[in-house]
Amino acid sequence: MTRLYALNAGTFKLDGGAMFGVVPRILWERLNPPDARNLCSWALRCILIDTGQRRILVDCGMGTKQDTKFFSHYEPTGHVLHESLAQYGFERNDITDVFLTHLHFDHCGGALERTVDGAIVPSFPNATYWSCKEHLDWALTPNARERASFLKENIMPLLEQDVLKFIPEEQDYEWLEGIKIFFAYGHTHAMMIPKIPYGENTVVFCADLLPSSYHVSMPYVMSYDTRPLLTLEEKERFFAEVVGQNYVLFLEHDPSHECIRLTKDDRNRYIISEYLSLQNL
Repeated sequence: MTRLYALNAGTFKLDGGAMFGVVPRILWERLNPPDARNLCSWALRCILIDTGQRRILVDCGMGTKQDTKFFSHYEPTGHVLHESLAQYGFERNDITDVFLTHLHFDHCGGALERTVDGAIVPSFPNATYWSCKEHLDWALTPNARERASFLKENIMPLLEQDVLKFIPEEQDYEWLEGIKIFFAYGHTHAMMIPKIPYGENTVVFCADLLPSSYHVSMPYVMSYDTRPLLTLEEKERFFAEVVGQNYVLFLEHDPSHECIRLTKDDRNRYIISEYLSLQNL
């Protein structure tokens, strides 16, 4: 029987204005109050899928291999992914697959680590790593908006050490154990969103299509998105499916809430109907 576990890979901070886009601060600061530098705290939350035969880690946080100057911009606290695995009785050698929704540093940085002699090696030595070739090509020739998010040291060692495989860019592609992949293009090119069957539920790992519960309202689109109007379209189509199928949405960056369900109110707006966790399912 498949089991899902929510894993904590620490927290970090990002500029509130960048995270909420065109929404005025007077509105978003009620949701996630910023500090004196206008930075808001965000979670780095991952999923472990244990099928019995495979143990699949979905995203892996920022990692620890960057230098002090880099981390000073994001103020990360507690890289505790391996401790979180241990809490459920797993260790790094147990991971068979690492699924990377996209290659921004806060989603894939923990895939690799730096040894005492300075070498960069896979954090999960027995795992196959998974990306999408079209997204990889996009990441290796980044646009000016995303250049700071795509770091060569997070990508090239996976290629050089031949541990990276690719999922075809095909909507609702069935990958492993019934897991289907939805591709989104508003945040970055060909971001992969897994839909995971879990008992009577489907759990969707939303990545940066819906980074937090604060982003449910349609205008709440990040300035980090390369195609914000496309994100609006993708959210609308995605939310219609979510409500129709009563999906559980797993939130990677929400500082307080692990999962939500959506419904529509009497004004036809999408709203949160329930806050829950994987343990509730």
